[in-house]
Amino acid sequence: MLLAVLQGRAQTLEIGANLAAIDVAAARAATRGATVLLTPELFPVGYAPLTVRAELDPATLPRLASRLAAIAVRHGIALVYSLPSVRENGDWNISATLLDRSGAELLTYAKVHLFGPEERQAFAPADQPPAVVDFAGLRTSVLICYDVEFPEPVRAAASRGAELLLVPTALGHGYASVPQVLLRARALESQLAIGYANHCGTEGGTRFGGGSIITGPDGGVLAQAGSGEELLFAQINRAEIHSARADVPYLSDRRPDLYGRWEGR
Repeated sequence: MLLAVLQGRAQTLEIGANLAAIDVAAARAATRGATVLLTPELFPVGYAPLTVRAELDPATLPRLASRLAAIAVRHGIALVYSLPSVRENGDWNISATLLDRSGAELLTYAKVHLFGPEERQAFAPADQPPAVVDFAGLRTSVLICYDVEFPEPVRAAASRGAELLLVPTALGHGYASVPQVLLRARALESQLAIGYANHCGTEGGTRFGGGSIITGPDGGVLAQAGSGEELLFAQINRAEIHSARADVPYLSDRRPDLYGRWEGR
């Protein structure tokens, strides 16, 4: 599978411009033969939690999702996008959705770990584990941004069979160790490939770090962006994932019952 990762510069609530950037990236990625395009956290509406919560009409979200599905259909490419979602109780989550090339929804995930006071004021944390689906010959799952900085969500996806983990993010400047060190360690310890799509530039007073990355199951870097707008590509090879797991069987050698006792559960 050829994975494409968009590192882009969103504009807060400039939805037309943000969708146009995704559309251009989808066209480029499809021309290169990519199977799926991964986009950053909240990119269609921009990453500015308090402004988005205060000014975005949630009634527009279904129409926005339909416009994103139309991009997937128009270019014949699967798409991962991130939007706010609203629960029946009125709480807002940060969500991410994987569509196939026909625009059909394969899975949706809501962010469990919120980062910083603005996210915690605007959104509620979710509590459901990452789903895993069969997609383009790979067992595929989704997490969002801060989630991947904890080993447990990644391991939860891997223990459910995930071979590819797709992560929209909005990582600020000054946290380069996350993509350069932590993401690679997550890939190595759970022996899966990870795509990590970040914002770049400055938006709503936040300076983003760029550094989007695609890692292999050995923690190696398959592709990595700099600080500006970029479209990354990397081949994800299922055989390499299975080879890594056969060589050092971290997943099968785990002792989760023991770890639970250690943590007093």
